[in-house]
Amino acid sequence: MKPWRLRELVQDTGVTALLLFVGLGGTHPASQDQLEWSRAPDGWAYLLVVLAALPFVLRRRYPVPVAVASGAAVLTYLTVDYAYGPILFTIPIAAYTLGSLLPRRAAMRWIGAYYLLTFAATLSRVFREDGDDLWRQIAVWGMVSLAAFAAPLAIGIASRVRRESEAGVRTALARRAVTEERLRMATELHDSVGHELAVIAMQAGVALHVLDREPAKVKEALEAIRDTSRRSLDGLRAQLQQMREPASDEALRRPSVGLAELDILVDRIRAGGLDVRTDIDPTVLDAHLPPDVDVAAYRIVQESLTNVLRHAEASRASVTIQHRDGAVVLDVVDNGAAAGPEAAGSGTGIAGMRARAHALGGMLEAGPRPDGGFAVHASLPTNTNVPGSEL
Repeated sequence: MKPWRLRELVQDTGVTALLLFVGLGGTHPASQDQLEWSRAPDGWAYLLVVLAALPFVLRRRYPVPVAVASGAAVLTYLTVDYAYGPILFTIPIAAYTLGSLLPRRAAMRWIGAYYLLTFAATLSRVFREDGDDLWRQIAVWGMVSLAAFAAPLAIGIASRVRRESEAGVRTALARRAVTEERLRMATELHDSVGHELAVIAMQAGVALHVLDREPAKVKEALEAIRDTSRRSLDGLRAQLQQMREPASDEALRRPSVGLAELDILVDRIRAGGLDVRTDIDPTVLDAHLPPDVDVAAYRIVQESLTNVLRHAEASRASVTIQHRDGAVVLDVVDNGAAAGPEAAGSGTGIAGMRARAHALGGMLEAGPRPDGGFAVHASLPTNTNVPGSEL
């Protein structure tokens, strides 16, 4: 049996035991002041008390049959004129059970029928009592008994609504987590595979340009295309494997990238014909950056250089990385035409870089330079503890 099922059974058994204890122990004392106009409890009365309480041990699994069985025992008890007693405590328990486990309208129908039958069964008692205010007594009894049914029913319905709301919130949070994970994977695909495809396109352009004049250069470009294609396919395969088995430790995963791999990245860009100059503060590499900051810094440089290859028509770019005021500061500048959607700041690449920086509590600015070319400037705090900042 599942732990939560066992816990519910223990709770329901406790409720049933309490009803039996109070019913069997309190029925006789409660009847002493009612013997003038009602029957004294006997063995059959105690049997009805047991039959009214015992079904509640299964109230969560079979709420309607339990309410019907308990209600039948209570109505029989009242109809044969036994004195009012603790058996009536089963009524609010039944009302709460139906309200908390059934749809609202169904619960109200069952409890409404139970109330009308109970009220009808008690009218004969009221009529047998002496007094000039008979109708007032009927009205008072009707309101009191209605409260005994309606209040626990309302509490049960409110409990059910709260549980459904909490379940809805949990479902929404789970969907949000899935969406964020998909966004993270899409961003990784865009940054890694997209970069490598841009390098392939650049190498193919170089090969076509020198096809007839420099066969050795063509061979070098084709080899670079082959190597980059393999890396791109490996990256795509790894990402797809993570999508299929996101929680599996067996899933194929690429090593985490970071600024330590920046030289490899720059070499690939240079092989595509772009002159890249770097100025990296050594303290950045020795600072043991938080993994999310390290990955974000690498991806921002990668995406910036990829945009230069794709859109800028540049011949030269510079990468400057410094560690100051508790932040990693990045600057990627080129001498290109600064044309195209990415250069203008409206493409998905710059949006992704800006999202990475903002997720870490940092900032990123990108736009044309007054003297020509395009610049990307980012600042990433190194003391961030922002959850989910790897986006």
